[in-house]
Amino acid sequence: MNNKSLLQILSLALVAALLSACGGKSPDKAAKLAELKDQKAKIEAEIAVLEKEAGNTGSAQRIRTVGISELKTGMFRHYIDLQGKVDAEENVPATAKMAGTLTRVLVKNGDVVKKGQLLAQIDDGVMLKQLAELENQLKTAEDIYNRQKGLWDQKIGTEVQFIQARAQKEGLERSIATLKEGWGQTRIYSPISGTVDLVILKTGQAIAPGMPLCNIANLSQLKVVGEVTEAYVSKVHKGDPVVVFFPDLNKEITTKVSYVSTTINPNTRTFTAECKLPAERGYRANMVAVMKIIDYQNPKAIIVPVNYIQTAEDGEFIMLADKTGEKQAVARKAPVKQGYNYSGMVEITSGLKIGDFAISTGFQDVNNGETVAF
Repeated sequence: MNNKSLLQILSLALVAALLSACGGKSPDKAAKLAELKDQKAKIEAEIAVLEKEAGNTGSAQRIRTVGISELKTGMFRHYIDLQGKVDAEENVPATAKMAGTLTRVLVKNGDVVKKGQLLAQIDDGVMLKQLAELENQLKTAEDIYNRQKGLWDQKIGTEVQFIQARAQKEGLERSIATLKEGWGQTRIYSPISGTVDLVILKTGQAIAPGMPLCNIANLSQLKVVGEVTEAYVSKVHKGDPVVVFFPDLNKEITTKVSYVSTTINPNTRTFTAECKLPAERGYRANMVAVMKIIDYQNPKAIIVPVNYIQTAEDGEFIMLADKTGEKQAVARKAPVKQGYNYSGMVEITSGLKIGDFAISTGFQDVNNGETVAF
């Protein structure tokens, strides 16, 4: 008797039992109903078992269709990703050397200036008056000195008079020199050649020693600066290749790490890594950049998508397809070991070889030793 006939007999028995219950005149209808429900539950359970067995019989005869992919070697790279920004190699504030009020600001944002170019003037009115007075006094002192020197050369007068006249003249000369040096500090000059950025103060505002007027950035020498977590301190070195991506420009370049800090920031537990940028247009100071430092690469790695890997009690494995015909194969469970993984791809260090065919689609429903079509 096959499964189908047995299912039909059980179903008929269930129907008959229900009909009999409806026609009887049992004094305890509730008890009878409970008995029938119990019989119904048992019959339905047997039906479910038989249906499962019938389904398994049908599936065993069906060959699953899967996708396969031949394994080859290729370049695998692992990156350390970090957020960075564009910065100028030279980015220097132009500061004042003395306090005062700005009478002139000669630059604006974006101006290109040369080293030593005048950027702003601090009020120098008082100093100029003092300088004029000292220069007038010096003229008188020089006249007296010249007269005393002429007399002294002729052996007329005393040596004391000559020395006093000379001291008076030289003292005024030193005072004028000192005042001129101070007067020079009323001017703010560009410390480097570059582009004016972020002019902070305007004409009429007060400035103090050390206070910046603006920043001067040398945009011809740009770099990307990023902070690397302490965990990678042994993996990042000067000269390591790095890929830099600029989201705003939708542009990617390859360069090298030009500087690695030898100290770790105690607050953030990071260290600084830098790479220089080529002299090209488009880069801007403080522009966002994604730094991808290559800390591992294998030019002959077997690489598979990470979702190919399944996990069982005995470890990780990948389902392979051993070809038995032009369009058929036998599924084989291959234990594997992972190496590095990055961006959804993983390096397989053991368990696979070149020429193997990995089951790329449908591998979740395939059993070891099962025949599959592709």
